[in-house]
Amino acid sequence: MENKAQHSTPLRSEEGGRGEAESAEKKCAVFFDRDGTLNIDIHYLHRPQDFLWTPEARETIKYVNDKGFLAILITNQSGVARGYYPEHAVRDLYGWMNGELAKIGAHLDALYYCPHHPEAKLPAYRKVCSCRKPATGLIDAACARFSIDRTKSYFVGDSDGDMECAARAGLTGIRYRSGSLLACVKGRL
Repeated sequence: MENKAQHSTPLRSEEGGRGEAESAEKKCAVFFDRDGTLNIDIHYLHRPQDFLWTPEARETIKYVNDKGFLAILITNQSGVARGYYPEHAVRDLYGWMNGELAKIGAHLDALYYCPHHPEAKLPAYRKVCSCRKPATGLIDAACARFSIDRTKSYFVGDSDGDMECAARAGLTGIRYRSGSLLACVKGRL
């Protein structure tokens, strides 16, 4: 699996899984929030040893893969802006997640994350940007890169901000609250 970060733009992305769309045909995608959706939310998670999957999160990603959807991770990571951990920790954790998913034949196709915060401790990350959810910059970049049909794509998240982002981006929002993530998603795809 090849991992590349885009550092020339205000957003960051990592490849995984299948990589970029290979044709002009529109793809369908399921965008996933990370903290509180794929993993139990602990503040400023950045180490694999602290990561706990939500119930049936891995199986949900496999289900999405098997249905032919791209599975794309979209996450705000203000811990970078606050100086709690470096950007490579976000990318390293994503790589670890894909390693764990590979054990069951699943994968995330890409990571898009926002390291910014308007009140950041680190000046390089202190800004109001278009990539911090509920803004749609991360989704816009993924849709352009992978030629995604928004009308047939979804955003799975646990917060009001995630659902606002979905609506702004023209995606169908799927609100996860607790319990089996797979049951939540299967009922909507």
